[in-house]
Amino acid sequence: MTRVDGRVERGNRTRRLVLRRTVEIASVEGLEALTVGRLAAELELSKSGVFALFGSKQELQLATIREAVRIYTERVLRPAAETPPGLGRLWRLCELWLEYSRSRVFPGGCFFYGAMAEFDARTGPVHDAVVRAQRDWSAHVERTVEEARTAGELRAGTDVAQLAFELVALLETANALSVLHDEESAYGRARVAIAERLRGAAAEGVPLPQSP
Repeated sequence: MTRVDGRVERGNRTRRLVLRRTVEIASVEGLEALTVGRLAAELELSKSGVFALFGSKQELQLATIREAVRIYTERVLRPAAETPPGLGRLWRLCELWLEYSRSRVFPGGCFFYGAMAEFDARTGPVHDAVVRAQRDWSAHVERTVEEARTAGELRAGTDVAQLAFELVALLETANALSVLHDEESAYGRARVAIAERLRGAAAEGVPLPQSP
């Protein structure tokens, strides 16, 4: 029977504890707000212990982005993948995204929307990690649209990249307005707009699934 080193397990627990807090801070105040001293004080940990886990502020920021990707995958991408490929999966993906933002999985709304605004004009590893996350998401939406077209549930002439772009734009606008005004009406408007766009792109005789 393999025994887990107690120090390693304690380090893993501390790392998880720190990252739970960093994604919350970063989603509201930005990745630049993350400091070893602040985290140590808030979580009642030693500064040396937190520093030993990450080594630098940049690595702390990168680890925070990776943790946000993990949470996002668990809350949006994996549940959507449980629906068979087609228009139903595409609609479910959009519904899950709106709920992810509306329910404040991250207290500042969509983690990646904020990170893009913070690092869009910068250079360096953190900027590059944000770019990868954004491109991965856009590519995922495009694949989901393409799956629906291949399944014959979207018109054959559907411009996959254009439709994906429009869906992401509607989702992100709903998130931004909701966070800015601290109200939820933008989600309803986005849901109506997405449903209308998908109905317009659907192949003849293919109904849009009802909201769960």
